[in-house]
Parts: sequence; structure tokens; C-alpha cells
Amino acid sequence: MSANFQHFLNKFPGANLPLTLTEEDASIYSTENEPIPHKLIDEFIMPNEPEANELTEFVPCFRINDLKNFDAVVYWRAGLLNYQYIIMTFEKGGKTIDRKVLAGTVSDGNIIVRSVARIDDDMSIYIMSGPSNRSDDLFDASLSTTVELELLPDGKIVELA
Repeated sequence: MSANFQHFLNKFPGANLPLTLTEEDASIYSTENEPIPHKLIDEFIMPNEPEANELTEFVPCFRINDLKNFDAVVYWRAGLLNYQYIIMTFEKGGKTIDRKVLAGTVSDGNIIVRSVARIDDDMSIYIMSGPSNRSDDLFDASLSTTVELELLPDGKIVELA
């Protein structure tokens, strides 16, 4: 494991599961966790963030404790009308295995889609998303969707049917 990768991982406090990610949690992570240095963002995050630019902010949230074969971190990505929690998995040496969006808020200017996620201790990830109209901010449960992901022992993140 390179010194840079270990330094990157150390920016993410260890967390035990189960854990829920909501819109409100981002402010807690941004005040309690030290920022990720730009050099480490460029090395470990930016190669997997094609839409990111110099105005995109990255906040370390947590690292999942007690994983044997790989490392998994969750960070908050804040861009223009796009705020998302991202999970990334890495081989022990720092090479990226997988990346998925877990939760957040995305808007096209008219419709706002909000998602929350729960990561259970069996490595199941449940994501619930739903749109609301920007003008009245009403949530319509009939339009919500649920996705289930699983974090596999090799670090891959798969969607369950």
C-alpha cells in the first residue's frame, strides 16, 4: 500500500454498519472531518469523476470498518445542482475496483430528485429516490423508486434484481 493511499484512507474515519445517508448528514461530515488534500483528490477521486471540475467539492464521510479484501470509502460530492454520496472501493494497493452513487439531491432546475441510502451490516445497500416539484416541494410517494445494491467480497458493487 502506497503512503499516498494510506494518507487518503486516513481522511475517512472508520464507521461501523448499519448506516443511513441523508441530505442533512453532509453538513456533519463537512464540519467534523478534515478536508482531502487536492493532491489526493487528483490521484484517487478525479480519475473516476468525469463531470467534476475545479468548482466541485469533495468531503470525506467515512470508511467501512472490518473489510478484509478491499477498502471502501464514502464521500460527498457537491457540484452545481448535484449533491451526491459516492461509494468507492479499492484494492489494498489503491487501485479502484468500483464506484456507485448512493444518495443525494439532483435537480434539472424544475424537478428535484432526492435519495437516501442505508448500508446494512450484511453489505446490502438500499436506496430510495423520489422527485418533488421545485415550485411546491411536494413529494409524491407514488413516483419513488427503490434500488438494492450489494457490496461483494471482491469489492464490486452490484444491483440486485
